[in-house]
Amino acid sequence: MSSHNNNPASANDPRQPSASKPFLAPMVSPEDVPVDYSGFVAVILGVAGVMFRYKLCSWLALIFCAQSLSNMRNMENDLKQISMASMFAIMGLVTNYLGPARPASQS
Repeated sequence: MSSHNNNPASANDPRQPSASKPFLAPMVSPEDVPVDYSGFVAVILGVAGVMFRYKLCSWLALIFCAQSLSNMRNMENDLKQISMASMFAIMGLVTNYLGPARPASQS
């Protein structure tokens, strides 16, 4: 069946548009908000990128920061975590690409 207004079945539509209400998300206290795993993974990857000088970890940390930023629920706590993770990711990228070269291993 089509949902166009010229259809004779639309006159018998039992739905009431005036009774519809927009969806409102339920209020959740900051303690009950689920854990932001992408932000946590971003912090871990950012630290690994800085400490071990892994470029891939720094790039992945930056991607997880963007994902966490787009899914942010609690503004205050999540923003602190995302900013810390993004600083580690950027620090890792700067040290990897602009920092001194790694010393050659002596065997």
